[in-house]
Amino acid sequence: MLFLKLFYVFSKIGIFNFGGGYAMLSLIYSETVVKSHWLSNALFTDIVAISQSTPGPIGINAATYVGYTSVINAGYPAWAAVLGAVLASLSIMWLSFILMICISHYLLTHKDAPWVKNVFAALRPAIIGLIAAAALLLMNKENFGTPSASLLLFVLSIALCIAVFFATLRYKVNPILALLVCGIIGLLVY
Repeated sequence: MLFLKLFYVFSKIGIFNFGGGYAMLSLIYSETVVKSHWLSNALFTDIVAISQSTPGPIGINAATYVGYTSVINAGYPAWAAVLGAVLASLSIMWLSFILMICISHYLLTHKDAPWVKNVFAALRPAIIGLIAAAALLLMNKENFGTPSASLLLFVLSIALCIAVFFATLRYKVNPILALLVCGIIGLLVY
């Protein structure tokens, strides 16, 4: 039953998502943490961090880790969890792959049509909204801590977030450099 639900959930996420992996995160969170209770907030946050640091698209990586972890959490053996990971990964891709094959020729021949441009113009703000929802979703106690637990660490987390935001936005600081500096600060302070 869990495998059918994994197939259904990730197929639905794959076909109804626009905007790439970061836009997918809020849908994955809603389906796996809120509705199905396969994962906790903390575990989902860890999965997002792992998905970002491994090669490949974040949405597919997240699906892989969620598939594996949800099967393990349900009490299945490791070989079944690998099957869950493969199933979730393929499920998030197969419908959108078939859809793109079917419509790519039509879109390429009609890309300058006004109605096609209008559809894509309407999708852009929705995609930005989904990415913003994913960013807000990750602004939780697992990533920032709480003032009651440690006010100093909470303030430092907020300060690092704001500093990296403005450094990359205003001064075009390389994100890898920002991650390296924050990692060193984390090693020293946390």
